[in-house]
Amino acid sequence: MLILKNSTGKKIIKSFSNIPGWRTKKKIVVFESDDWGSIRMPSKEVFDNLLKAGIDLLNDPGFRFNKYDSLATSEDLAFLFDALSSVKDYTGRSAVFTPVSVTANPDFDKICQAGFTGYFFEPFTETLKKYAGCEDSFALWKEGIDKRLFMPQFHGREHLNVKLWMKALQESHKKARVAFDNKMWGISTADAPEIKVEFQAAFDFIDKADLEHHKEIIISGLQLFKKLFGYRATYFVPPNGPFSSTLEPACFKEGIKILSVSKLQIEPLGSGRTRKSLHWMGEKSKSGLRYITRNCLFEPHHNGKDWVDSCLNDISIAFKWNKPAIISSHRVNYIGALDKRNRDRGQKQLGSLLKQIMKKWPETEFITSAELGEIICND
Repeated sequence: MLILKNSTGKKIIKSFSNIPGWRTKKKIVVFESDDWGSIRMPSKEVFDNLLKAGIDLLNDPGFRFNKYDSLATSEDLAFLFDALSSVKDYTGRSAVFTPVSVTANPDFDKICQAGFTGYFFEPFTETLKKYAGCEDSFALWKEGIDKRLFMPQFHGREHLNVKLWMKALQESHKKARVAFDNKMWGISTADAPEIKVEFQAAFDFIDKADLEHHKEIIISGLQLFKKLFGYRATYFVPPNGPFSSTLEPACFKEGIKILSVSKLQIEPLGSGRTRKSLHWMGEKSKSGLRYITRNCLFEPHHNGKDWVDSCLNDISIAFKWNKPAIISSHRVNYIGALDKRNRDRGQKQLGSLLKQIMKKWPETEFITSAELGEIICND
């Protein structure tokens, strides 16, 4: 068997993965950015508190997120909008982000007051008011929508597995309780086999009975989305990936038309069992949803790599096979609340990437995930 480990091999594999599915001769670029609205690391002080309490954040699989990611301040959003509006596509429209957003976060005070006997959440717009620099930032969200620079879609109600997190809190799990005391939950449970799933994986489960609870979360989350943004979400990216196909009808009923999945999706079945499924661009599910699969990566918060050149290569392969370039680029790349250098690096490289895209492919069209979904559904 020939094992391809070099860059040429990776390009061949990426080319093969782009072959199946919906095609277009247009040069379409979509930026999808996950995690907006969700708490990650509240402050540098909290980061230090967790380290002092013996929580090993330095070797945590999500270390870079815990080091750099937090709610976006008004300044963060202004910088991002400047970068996006600095480049126009061949139609004269600015580059645009699809911020894949949660609609709520846990209400830590109410949960604590109830002695961990019940779960309470608050709209993420209320969470923003509690963070320095974020108090008025939702006005920037609405400005981004009005200017078609920042068009939110759905990432779940919370970026949190509510039932399993509450179970850990009720059982006084040390790491979970220490993080809770600092109004944070985004710690890895990789070293806690008794919990069995990651807290960030909102729709993973052990007990099949949890699926009814997940349906309720999806429905209430989508209803809150419409209340906050004034329009229904049509595109859904489940947090961290794990997602049961049995939840798709509930999504469809509430207005979701497009579901983001990995090309090789690992679907939880309960009791630690999983099922692997292959997906392709534009595939239609039994529930009536269409699938979109990402094919480009841009994560400049990871140092030691030329992310602009790497992403341009991904785009080139997508275009070679007449596919839209769907770029995955998490919120963490554009956040300066914990370290302004992180934001400056991300914004600078984003600006460079956008300019290089238009230089290499002047016929490029920047569209949103929802707009791409409509094109696929109507083709």
